[in-house]
Amino acid sequence: MAHIATRTGDLEKDPRIGFQNTTPGSSRKSKSSRFAHLTAFCAAIFLTAITVQKLWAFVDVSNFKTPISKVAVCPSATPITPVTHSSLLQDLEAEYATEEFQTHVYATLSGAVQIPTEMFDDIGEPGQDPRWDVFADFHSYIDSRFPLIHKNLRRTKVKTYGLVYQWQGSNTDIKPILFTAHQDVVPVEPSTVQDWINPPYSGYWDGKWIWGRGSCDDKVDLMGSLTTIEKLLEKGFKPQRTIVLAFGIDEERGGNVGAKSIRDYLLATFGENGFAMLIDEGGNMEATSDGMLASPGVAEKGYFDLRMSVSADGGHSSVPPKHTSIGILAALIAQLEANPHTPHIFRHQAFYTTLQCQALIDTNMDDELRTLISKSQHSDKALVDLEKKLFAIDGMAEALSKTTQAVDIIHGGVKSNALPENAFAIVNHRIAQHSSVSAVKTHLAEILSPLAEKFNLTFDAFGDGLNATSGVPSSGLLRLAEAWDSALEPAPVTPWIDNPAFDFVAGTIQTVARTSKRWNNTNLPVAVAPGIMSGNTDTKHYWKLTKNIFRYRHVSRFDKYNGAHTVNEAILAEAFIDLIRFFTFTILNADETTLLA
Repeated sequence: MAHIATRTGDLEKDPRIGFQNTTPGSSRKSKSSRFAHLTAFCAAIFLTAITVQKLWAFVDVSNFKTPISKVAVCPSATPITPVTHSSLLQDLEAEYATEEFQTHVYATLSGAVQIPTEMFDDIGEPGQDPRWDVFADFHSYIDSRFPLIHKNLRRTKVKTYGLVYQWQGSNTDIKPILFTAHQDVVPVEPSTVQDWINPPYSGYWDGKWIWGRGSCDDKVDLMGSLTTIEKLLEKGFKPQRTIVLAFGIDEERGGNVGAKSIRDYLLATFGENGFAMLIDEGGNMEATSDGMLASPGVAEKGYFDLRMSVSADGGHSSVPPKHTSIGILAALIAQLEANPHTPHIFRHQAFYTTLQCQALIDTNMDDELRTLISKSQHSDKALVDLEKKLFAIDGMAEALSKTTQAVDIIHGGVKSNALPENAFAIVNHRIAQHSSVSAVKTHLAEILSPLAEKFNLTFDAFGDGLNATSGVPSSGLLRLAEAWDSALEPAPVTPWIDNPAFDFVAGTIQTVARTSKRWNNTNLPVAVAPGIMSGNTDTKHYWKLTKNIFRYRHVSRFDKYNGAHTVNEAILAEAFIDLIRFFTFTILNADETTLLA
């Protein structure tokens, strides 16, 4: 039995809002009225074209880089509720609402958090590095906490600690569904332990929050899916559709051991495109007094780490050259930061659709911004104006709309009185959906080559050969190279237009959100928009398993006390119940839907 600590009293979070921007002095009543009129107008259009499931705007964008023929304004989704399994669902919903069930599952997540499955960049192979041993303890905990799963599901261990569970369905003519999560967590920086409200591996439940590393990223998904299946087994449910759970072990360092091996196992077992869909951690649901907006991630940025190194002659620091290798490296870094990648919004991409949905849902949005979002459907000028205004007020929107770069590591020199012969920096890039690894390399070479000439350096850009920059003897070498075999193209985009699988996920989200006991007004509008992930999950290894990859966790940003990978990671306990409900509805709906293959 997991140990769970409790205390009375609530700890309130100061929520951080995204790009919502309330104009001072604006009338909330007036905005609500305009929103009501707009909603009524959209409903009228829907009723007039009852056979059309989505609203489209047809625009001429021939002068844009990527011409398109249609743009989703905001996809509609019909709520999906189990019919055949309706009695079972009612029984489960009643049990999920009990104090006994909630106390039990809070203890389940608490116990999982108490096992510090930290992942390190320099960890060795499983079986060779003792830092892996804690994963064995985690497996023992899972076995003890979920005895019916341990007894009834086929469990396969991949690469020693990767876990795959298979719940075989009775109908082999339909494709399985796949839920993924990861067992590992980001290490806690020892110097920050005193900054935690509750110890980072306490799993402490204070009556409101469950505290600790992994409570949000990602043991909440892992325990949520296991809890759901354990409860379905207890109720005697026997699925028609096979359900597979896959839990990686090193997602926090790229999944190169766990997810890669799990991918190979699943491909060998189920074949390419062998799954109807995959759901992993990712986008959230945002809930306000005006409505709810869920954003399952259908796209994921690419990745590239640049190693930028400068080599120069050494010597005594008492007789320095005009610029040392470190000084040159500093100039190169300044050049990069002065020339960032340009952000753009494209009508055919997921982020643009999210903006359209948010404009419909969020009545507190700045009026000018809302107008630009609407006009941009048909006006190129409005689209450019939208970019300017949005990027000026919302850093996240800008980051999602471009390739980002961040100088994260720098090293040079060994002694204060010795000239540094080598200096290097690592620059992390998250590649925009409309870009590529090749485009990033070209940008870097073009931006930095003038400085190579300025400092009279021989220039080697990604192995293209050594290029002397002048007729005089070179003062050193500037080399651009890929670090750590890191290059990853942007992920294939899961279609959200005319894709039954997206309709299935969106319809399930609609029902779970509307029936949540946490939201009193179930008549609030609920929109489901395709999202894009700024980072990468284990799904970067799973592209061949299915064309329908959805990165989604059914919680809101306000359900997390703090962001992942930092101090005071905590999840709102009642949000964990809604996440279990999401897994429950998804499994039961998938068992009887015709929207999945």
